[in-house]
Amino acid sequence: MNERSNIRDVAERAGVSVKTVSRVLNKQPYVSDATRRRVEAAVQALDFRPSVAARILSGAKSNQLALIYDNHSPYYMHQVLTGCWERCHAEGVRLLSQPVVVSDADVGEQVRGLIDETRVDGVILSSPVTDCEPVLAALEALGTPFVRISPGTNHARSSSVFMDDVQAADDMTTYLINLGHRRIAFIRGHPNHLASDDRLFGYRRALDRAGIDYEPQLVADGQFDFDSGCAAAAYFLGLPKPPTAIFASNDDMAAGVLAVAHDRGLDLPTALSVVGFDDTTLARTVWPPLTTIHQPMFDLASTATGLLLSGEFAHRRLDHRLVERTSAAPPSRRMETK
Repeated sequence: MNERSNIRDVAERAGVSVKTVSRVLNKQPYVSDATRRRVEAAVQALDFRPSVAARILSGAKSNQLALIYDNHSPYYMHQVLTGCWERCHAEGVRLLSQPVVVSDADVGEQVRGLIDETRVDGVILSSPVTDCEPVLAALEALGTPFVRISPGTNHARSSSVFMDDVQAADDMTTYLINLGHRRIAFIRGHPNHLASDDRLFGYRRALDRAGIDYEPQLVADGQFDFDSGCAAAAYFLGLPKPPTAIFASNDDMAAGVLAVAHDRGLDLPTALSVVGFDDTTLARTVWPPLTTIHQPMFDLASTATGLLLSGEFAHRRLDHRLVERTSAAPPSRRMETK
């Protein structure tokens, strides 16, 4: 393998100009089949790989996409990254992933710098970056195509893929009500995620439809992480009349609830039902395995990547489902009368 091979070496071996080699590499027209075959043979013989920088300077596409995210759950992000990467890999496109903090004052400039340095052909935005105005404004100013996963605002601004968070939370709350629970606590997600508000709304809607009063003391703020789930559980279980069920709006927080319940020696799910949201791998590894909402994170990411690669402007809603495992059960009579 000759690591020093460059586009001029390819041109010399094929007996053509550098410009002709560039046309072949970039799949441009006006090159005869015979010439194209000679260039491709020279590329293969020299094991020539055009650098990203060279492609950028020639005005060609970089064949790179970027996923920009700010999410506290490694389980959630693993599935999103895998969904994007597998679609990119199938299309011969490189995927870059860039974490940001949406509350940073210069987050828009950070994204602008990423685009300037890499010249990616498009960007996939994961929640909550999907609703971060400085990021959206920077991408629009640069003319960089982008697709948003689960936006909570202005779907007309870009292509998007999403699920119905309100209905999903309604479904889970209704499931607990149908089991016989009436004191159902809810752990809200990170305040930067608009899905957190949607899931709270779904919870409240289900209570209202069942004629159960909404009690503010049965709602705790969370951060979509294990520690905030622990803190919320400690608060709920310390109430004079604790809940018989806790609905955490992601699996990481639900795992925190389970940990506190185990530490206190509670018999799960007899003494306390615990349910989550997302259906990450964590939901199957905790004990008892979590009843949770399956959010199609892999499919959301793969679909978003496909829309970006195709250039199609579309909004795609994907279905959720309630996955019933063993972390929820009807409340015991003893817990109901406490």
